[in-house]
Amino acid sequence: MTTLKVALGQIAPVWLNREKTIDKILDAANTAVSKHADLITFGEGLLPGYPFWIERTNGAKFNSSVQKSLHSLYVQQAVNIENGDLDRICNFAKSKQIAFVLGLIEKPDDRGGHSVYCSVVYIDKSGIIQSVHRKLQPTYEERLTWSPGDGHGLRTHKLGDFTLGALNCWENWMPLVRSAMYAQGENLRVAVWPGGEQNTLDITRFIAKEGRSYVMSVSGLMRPGDFPKETPHLDLILDSTNGNQEFLANGASCIAAPDGTWLIEPQVGVEGVFTAEIALSNVFEERQNFDPVGHYSRPDVTQLTVNRKRQSTININDEQ
Repeated sequence: MTTLKVALGQIAPVWLNREKTIDKILDAANTAVSKHADLITFGEGLLPGYPFWIERTNGAKFNSSVQKSLHSLYVQQAVNIENGDLDRICNFAKSKQIAFVLGLIEKPDDRGGHSVYCSVVYIDKSGIIQSVHRKLQPTYEERLTWSPGDGHGLRTHKLGDFTLGALNCWENWMPLVRSAMYAQGENLRVAVWPGGEQNTLDITRFIAKEGRSYVMSVSGLMRPGDFPKETPHLDLILDSTNGNQEFLANGASCIAAPDGTWLIEPQVGVEGVFTAEIALSNVFEERQNFDPVGHYSRPDVTQLTVNRKRQSTININDEQ
């Protein structure tokens, strides 16, 4: 498979409703299947949604009943992989032979099950979860709800003849993290974003040029009308004094080729599934004159060390 058909799933969640958001994810995946896609991708924290309330409801106020109630709902609707919350998606991937890259909010058992992490999950065509990467450093106000992750998910995966890697949002701005993915043979980067042309317009093409790789930036979408009417404190979240009321996230999903040209330009403000065909030969063509971890590297001068150990606060030894 020296070519792949890849899809951007730019959709809005059913905010803070895990099961209904999975319904929308599978609807979009069905569309991708109908377009013969090998891979469908979705934005950062899409399942069950990005924490839009924080910057709109004085999220830094300590011991606030508003913050506590919204955070409580967020954690309860987050994804517990060990509990089978992704089983429907895994079963779909297996039955339809399509791979997924999905941004989600994870409440993992190995960290106690009460804190949440911004994770990106890769599910292969056989329906197996191959990696769960927890965002290394939540950005700004995100730190009021998301916990910092670890390097366990800094891995690449074979998809046909391509080598796929995925990072969350501003991790794509971290030079050493980018290098860790390049060094593992990555030639197809999936960058997941909450949604915003200001995020995807420049970095997508920059990474493509730096890594001589295909780069898919996939974003979510969020409009005031996308919030369920029963959302707690919706009046505060959508207060007109809080800024732009047309979009909280305007999408801008896109795909750049290894030479930095657009295959799909940023898709602003529209919900849909967008597909393109990518060819491995274009990667080799662009790496003829620059390969950041191959012939244009100097490992005798600079090297990178990566700790991929899954972090936990407990190490139990039950041996007698």
